[in-house]
Amino acid sequence: MQTLANKAEAPLLDIDNLKVDFHTPTGIVQAVRGLSFTLGRERLGIVGESGSGKSMTGRAILDLIPHPGVVGADRMLFRGQDLMSMDRKARRKLRGRHISMVMQDPKFSLNPVQTVGSQIAEAYRIHHKAGSREARERSLAMLEQVQIREPARVYDLYPHEVSGGMGQRVMIAMMLIAEPEILIADEPTSALDVTVQLQILKILDDLVSQRGMGLIFISHDLHLVQSFCDRVIVMYGGKVMETLPAAELADESARSRRHPYTLGLLNCLPDLDRPREKLPTLNRDPAWLA
Repeated sequence: MQTLANKAEAPLLDIDNLKVDFHTPTGIVQAVRGLSFTLGRERLGIVGESGSGKSMTGRAILDLIPHPGVVGADRMLFRGQDLMSMDRKARRKLRGRHISMVMQDPKFSLNPVQTVGSQIAEAYRIHHKAGSREARERSLAMLEQVQIREPARVYDLYPHEVSGGMGQRVMIAMMLIAEPEILIADEPTSALDVTVQLQILKILDDLVSQRGMGLIFISHDLHLVQSFCDRVIVMYGGKVMETLPAAELADESARSRRHPYTLGLLNCLPDLDRPREKLPTLNRDPAWLA
């Protein structure tokens, strides 16, 4: 896949020294420690173990860190606008309309007492001040765009009446109907079978290519990120271990893939071509978080 990022173009997102701390009775828990990166019109993967700060990074960008979390950064710019200096009302206007996030499991993100169509239409009306008829038409078109057959029938279904793959596509439709410039996808395919995974990835790929969006793709699946993304950020303990081109993630001769944590993650993956009796254990060095 060819990246759409134009080196001469200003990044959509520019983050420097992002920190997310949780102040607890037993001390401060550092969920994200000094993360810095830029995002253009490209597919940027973020990988790492559970608890490495991947989802917290996405939520911090959207101002969705719950109490007692505290977000700080030397710089957090969206298209040149300083997100850190904005009040919460202004940040809320950006959320959904300009930056959206697809959560990991649609069962916990969709309202169980509203039809899926009414939830998509509501997202459109909020951001475009449209009437109910226009919102319904746009919602049906969006359902069709994410490859849902019989969109008029699905529009009137409740979340429990749709499959996991269809629910994920509904969530993507809801997040994209406002036509954001950035989409943060948090493990959007982890609960899906391989066939549906490929369908979801094809939808995301087409949207990045056709709309010129910036995509932050959060995942545990190193093989998936290597084949789908343009660049990869490897996180451990809330810190960036390294950033490298995605194509070099599985390239044993690549010079950019040099951090022992990245190599350790890759060595822990099973290899059908070179089966091993026992997979190695990842050894973590406390100095990585120093």
